[in-house]
Amino acid sequence: MKVQSTLRIQAVLLVLAAVAASAKEPSKDAGTVVDAGSFGVFTSDPSGKSTRVATETFSIQQTSTGSVITSEFKAEQGQDHAMQSSELQLDAKGDLRRYEWKEVSPGKTQAVVTPKDDLLIESVTNNPGDKAQDLPFMIPASTSILDDYFFVQREVLAWKFLALGCRQQKGETQCPKDQKTHFGALNPHGRSSLSVSLEFSANEKITLGGAERAVSRFSLKSDTGDWSLWLDDHNKLVRIVVAGANTEVIRD
Repeated sequence: MKVQSTLRIQAVLLVLAAVAASAKEPSKDAGTVVDAGSFGVFTSDPSGKSTRVATETFSIQQTSTGSVITSEFKAEQGQDHAMQSSELQLDAKGDLRRYEWKEVSPGKTQAVVTPKDDLLIESVTNNPGDKAQDLPFMIPASTSILDDYFFVQREVLAWKFLALGCRQQKGETQCPKDQKTHFGALNPHGRSSLSVSLEFSANEKITLGGAERAVSRFSLKSDTGDWSLWLDDHNKLVRIVVAGANTEVIRD
């Protein structure tokens, strides 16, 4: 599979949809599921013992008008049964059409992000029936959404990076040398905009689920921390390690 050299994420979605072995012939309304599954979130204690603390279940769907990325994050421990959900809608160019996240439990906070003129407007409601608080951000609709708890959005960002000129050759990712790309991003949960950088690090082999996998590692950096991302030979996210946080995310 060759990723076309274009800034638009929709081109990457089209390529992945064409090669996804599990994709079924969609109806005009249903769209094509490009990727779906779940990530386990694990934390380690000082002794090195790893405990699963949360699960993210996600779906990336391509439609005739763009793409829709849905996700549900659910804590595995505690009595509050913390749960959040999100839906990211992108147009055919890969620009933001609408983003919504909801705190299902224990709270009921909700936020909706939509483009307006040259701004992104985040409307936040802390409780059902409350008046929404509008927060304007002077950033364009091409800004990437990187919200807390929704790791699949990092996969979407990685696809955007791959579309800048990377390609698959003999099962390995090949990117232009020293290609470090900066992206504007918005964290709706944190109600803040930020700049992140992403670059290809290396082709590696790691053990996941007891089996050795050929993967490509990428480095995601921002003022809020550094993350390492691993994508398989189908450019699907299979692992994340958050530096200094004893946190690892692994595809089930």
